[in-house]
Amino acid sequence: MSGETSSQNANGKVSRVIRIGTRKSQLARIQTDSVAEKLKRLYPDVHLEIVGMTTTGDKILDTALSKIGEKSLFTKELETALERNEVDLVVHSLKDLPTTLPPGFTIGAVLKRENPHDAVVLHPKNMGKSLDTLPDKSVIGTSSLRRAAQLKKRFPHLEFKDIRGNLNTRLKKLDEKDDFAAIILAAAGLRRMGWDSRVSQILGPEDCMYAVGQCGLNRLRVHCVAVFQGALAIEVRARDEDILEMVSVLHDPDTVLRCIAERAFLRRLEGGCSVPVAVHTEVKDSQLYLTGAVYSLDGSDSLKETMQTSIASDNKVEERVDERVQRVGVTANNMPGPAQDASEKLGLDLANLLLSKGAKEILTVARQLNDAR
Repeated sequence: MSGETSSQNANGKVSRVIRIGTRKSQLARIQTDSVAEKLKRLYPDVHLEIVGMTTTGDKILDTALSKIGEKSLFTKELETALERNEVDLVVHSLKDLPTTLPPGFTIGAVLKRENPHDAVVLHPKNMGKSLDTLPDKSVIGTSSLRRAAQLKKRFPHLEFKDIRGNLNTRLKKLDEKDDFAAIILAAAGLRRMGWDSRVSQILGPEDCMYAVGQCGLNRLRVHCVAVFQGALAIEVRARDEDILEMVSVLHDPDTVLRCIAERAFLRRLEGGCSVPVAVHTEVKDSQLYLTGAVYSLDGSDSLKETMQTSIASDNKVEERVDERVQRVGVTANNMPGPAQDASEKLGLDLANLLLSKGAKEILTVARQLNDAR
C-alpha cells in the first residue's frame, strides 16, 4: 500500500493503520462505521482511522442537484485525499458513483444490498394517509428527477417540489413548516439512521423503481463505499492490491451482479441525475432479472422493459479474476467471470432495446427541459 502507516498500542504491539475517508454527515458516518466494524472483525490486528470531510455538495443546499453541473459535487475532496494517499479507501453511496471511474480507482467491494426502495415520510398532520389519499395539489418533496417523473405518472393529483439537504435537514423542513405534505427518501438511509418509525409507506417497483447503482456521468464522482440504492460499496486505488484483497471479502455476490447490470444499463444510456432513469433487479433461481425504464420529466412519456440472463456458475471451474479487470468500475475478486460478463451484457442489451424504441429521444428532451428550467 502506498503511504502505509502504523501505530503502537499500550502493549507495544505495532498495528497497520488503514484510513477510511467519508463525508461528515450523520448518515455517511453511520455507513462508514458499519464498514469499519466489519473490517475490524475480519482483521483485528489492523487499526482503522476514519477521516471525515466536508464536500462542495454538502455546502450547496439551495440548488437542485439536477441543475448543478459540477461532476464531483460530493466527491472531489474525497477523491483528492485518495489520490494523495491521505486515505486508503472511501465509503459512500454506490448510486453516487459514476459508471466510468477516474483512472487509478476501482470499486473494490459491493456490500449486501438493503431495502433499495423509496419511502414516503408524511408531515405529522397527515399521519395515517398515503400518497393515494393525500388531497389534490398536495406538495411532495424530492431531490430526484427519477422519483418525480415516476410519481407524477402514478399520482397525477399530487405536485412535486425539490428539497435539498441531508436526512436530518429534510425531515426538519418537513416537520417544522407546511411547505410539504410528505417527502420521499431512500428507505435504507432511514433504517440506518434508526428512523424506521417515520416510514409511512414503502413504494414498490410498480409505483417507483429505484436509482441505478450510480448517479450518472453528469453528476458525482464518489470514491468510496456507495449505495446503489440500498447497497454500500468501497472504492480504493486500483494499484493497492493488498487493500483490494482486504476489502474484497465484503463483496456480496448477488449484489455485485445486480450492480454490474444496472451500471452497464445506465452507462449505455448515458443517463445521469439530469434525466429520469430507473431500474429494478432481482436474482431468482440462478436468473438475474433487470427491469429498466426512462421517463420524460412529467412522466407522461416512458419506456419500460424487462430482460433476464442466467448467472449460474460451474462450481468445478473457479476463476480467479485478475485485479486489473474492471466491469463498469467494479473489481470483483474471487467471483466467476462468466457471471459478471453475463450481468454486464444484460445491462447493455436492455439499454439497446430501449434505445431502439426511442429512449434517446425521451432522454434528450428531458435533459433539455431540465437545463432550461
